[in-house]
Formats: sequence, C-alpha cells, structure tokens
Amino acid sequence: MSNKLFIYNSLTRKKEEFQPLNPPFVGIYVCGPTVYSNPHLGHARANIVFDILFRYLKQLDYRVRYVRNITDVGHLENEETGEGEDKIAKKARQEQLEPMEVVQKYMNTFHKNMLQLNTLEPDIEPRASGHIIEQQEMVKVLLDKGYAYEVNGSVYFDMEKYNREHKYGILSGRVLEELKTNARTLEGQDEKRNSFDFALWKKASPEHIMQWPSPWSDGFPGWHLECSVMSMKYLGDPFDIHGGGMDLQFPHHECEIAQSTAATGRQPVKYWMHNNMITINGQKMARSLNNFITLDELFSGEHKVLEQAYSPMAIRFFILQAHYRSTLDFSNEALYAAQKGLERLMKAVETLAVLQISDSSTVSVSELKDKCYRAMNDDLNTPILISHLFDGVKMINSVNDGKEKIQANDLDDLKNLYNLFVYDVLGLKEVKADEKDDELTGKVIETLLSIRHEAKHNKDWKTADRIRDELGALGIVIKDTKDGASWEKS
Repeated sequence: MSNKLFIYNSLTRKKEEFQPLNPPFVGIYVCGPTVYSNPHLGHARANIVFDILFRYLKQLDYRVRYVRNITDVGHLENEETGEGEDKIAKKARQEQLEPMEVVQKYMNTFHKNMLQLNTLEPDIEPRASGHIIEQQEMVKVLLDKGYAYEVNGSVYFDMEKYNREHKYGILSGRVLEELKTNARTLEGQDEKRNSFDFALWKKASPEHIMQWPSPWSDGFPGWHLECSVMSMKYLGDPFDIHGGGMDLQFPHHECEIAQSTAATGRQPVKYWMHNNMITINGQKMARSLNNFITLDELFSGEHKVLEQAYSPMAIRFFILQAHYRSTLDFSNEALYAAQKGLERLMKAVETLAVLQISDSSTVSVSELKDKCYRAMNDDLNTPILISHLFDGVKMINSVNDGKEKIQANDLDDLKNLYNLFVYDVLGLKEVKADEKDDELTGKVIETLLSIRHEAKHNKDWKTADRIRDELGALGIVIKDTKDGASWEKS
C-alpha cells in the first residue's frame, strides 16, 4: 500500500505528490465565510471538502494547523472592481443593527450548521476586523517597495509595476492584457492609475459605519489583504496549502498571490486547492443569484423546491459522492438517493458489530483496505472510496448471511477499516434517535401540508382549516405564502 498522497495543485494545473515544507508539520489556510447571511449548500461543500483534507492529513500522522478565517469587513458588493457597499454594512443598514451584531448573528448560525455537518473546528479562526494593525503594516511594506500608491486617503496596488517584475494571472490565467482590454471606467475608479488596480486600504465616506484610523485616512482594509496577512501571521511564509471555492480564484486568490509576492519576494503558498460549485438547474448556487437553499432550510425541508427535509449527514454524504473538483448538481432525487445510500452504509456498520467469526476466512480485507487508501491518496477521491466501502458492504452482508466466512483477525481489521474511513475520514456519524424522530416528524408534517394544499385546491376549506388548526394546537405554525405553505415550531 502506498502512503503517498497526490493532490491537484491549481497553481500548476496538475496532480502533485504532497510534500510539506516542514514535515511532519502542515499548514492549511481556507477562506471562510463573509458573515452577512445564512450559510447555504455551497458553503457546506467548501467546508466539508477541506474538513476531509484536514481529517485525512491527520490520519497520515501529519501535525496539522488548520486556519479558516471569518470575513467581517472589507468585502464589497462588486468583487472584481472592489467597489460598492460593504456587504455586512449593507445588511446592518437593512436590518437596523450594528455591523458586529450582523456578524455575530450569522457567525453563530454558521458555527451551528458546521457542527451539525460534523466538520471539525479549525485550530485558529481569525477575523479580519481583529487584524487591522497587521493589515496596515503590510500596506506600509507595499508602499515602501513601490508596489502601491496613495490617492486621496486610499491606497491601491500597482498592477502594472507588479506585472513588469513578476507575472499576474499565474493561478487563474486572467492575464493583465485581458483585464486591460475588458477595462471600463466605473464610478469611484477615476482616482486609480488603472481600473484593474485593487484597493489595499479604502478611505471611508463619513456615513460608512466600519472605519479605523490609519496613516492615510479613516477607512477600512481591502478584501484581499486580510487573507494574505492572517495566513502569513499564523502559518508563516510560505505555507503548505491554501484552499477555497473555485469562484475565489479570481480576483481574490490571484490578488493574494500578487500582494504577498510583492511584499516578501516569493510565492506565499506551495499548493492551491479549489472545490467546484454546486449547481441548481445547471446554474451556480449563490447568494448573489438568489437561487440558494440555506442549510437550515435543507434540514427542516422549509423551501419551495424541497420535497422533504434532509438530515445533515445525508447532506454530507451527498456532497462526498462527487469528487471535490467536479460540479455537483442539486436535485431532490439526488438528495433522496444519498439519504438511502447513507442508511445502507450505516446499517452495514451496525451489522459489522455483530458478525460471527469462524476458523477460516473467505474474504480479503487487506485488498479492500489498499483500495480505500489508494482512492484517498488520489486527490481525495471520496466517490471512489465510497464505492469501495459499498463493495465491503456486500462482503459484510454475505458473511452475515452465512455465504462467506471471516476469522477474528480479519473481522478486527474490517471493523477498524470502517471506523477509520466512515467515521474518522469521511466524518459520518450515527443519526441519534431524537434526530430520526425530528426527521420523521418533518416528513409527516410535509405530508399533511400536501393534503391541505390539495384540499384548498378542491375548495375543501373545512379540511384545510382543520389541518392548520390541529397542527397549531400541537405547536406547529403554518405560514401561507404565494410560493406555498411553510411551517415552524412555535
């Protein structure tokens, strides 16, 4: 069995053997959420993917430091131009809250959802607003080296100077000449030397809520700056792995590379890893497109496109059934199939605990173990791993039915194998009895709502009202909207 792990490096566009800079230590930085709304299925995918990486590296006996940031300032609405309103400040204005109330509210939901999905907590979870001084210090370095310039209290990164001495676009392939061709003058960009220069520090308008004093102005840091600063502070320069969604390759990660390289004179990261998108009807699922389904909605079934509620483990299993670099299309059919597949796998694990040993074996556990490791070592190929585990399910059921035999040593190896890959690596867990009850309750309520909808369609108001009233008496509040009925516990 080979223990060599190969991962796809987005920087070189090929699979490479993973060789950490300072073994056995490994540093991972992953771009976390901008906390201005509830986490959705796309957030689940990114965090589950890098949770798998974190778990597997630890199983390979690396000493891993996992850093995942929280963006709570500086992420403006137009990501490519770095213009527009701060997403958190805008939400604060809409909800009539302090910005840090918005941050706390949605950060709490994010942490709750990640716990439900059984992702391990990162070792460090720094917030951009807690590293303003460090970000200002990096701006000073870039100004001193001539890679930045100050205009009217804002500081911008000089892309043309950087591109003359290094090469912009090595990660995304978006070369500077292409940006020049596509450049257009937008409001608020006339003070830049070039429209594609990005902000390191922005002067705040008087009404801007989130601002800090600096040598240039009272303002706030640019979105890209925070990740360069926090990754360098907690993982060093350079460090091993930087992860995130594929949509962050440009401009976010490309700008990170540019400003970090300009500041230090060398590439900041050895391996870049990116997970692909979740799509719905072939279109990227995103908050900006308003086609997302939040994790709370998935777990409760309270969304117009959902036919039922799905457990957090079913969602996790659904995500793991596709390779992290492939797109994953949402559908009720796919989620339902994932739920049934998970039930079958966990039932086999239960059966494994009560298998009877014999004097000889007709099963080959070592071959199965080798296949499982080979799948994970091939760029974390979880769908292939899962297919091998289902081959093992056939073996377990065959032994349980008396068609094959297994001796004590092989049985111990098989139990250890499933504990390792099902629980420790894939991060799946048994659904507790009360969670199963909640899931069943949700399905019963959805069935009653379906009957009520049919009754209303047939103008059987007496039946429709009776269902609503009797559910209300049980503490289930029905809300009728133009998109249909939803429910919640009172």
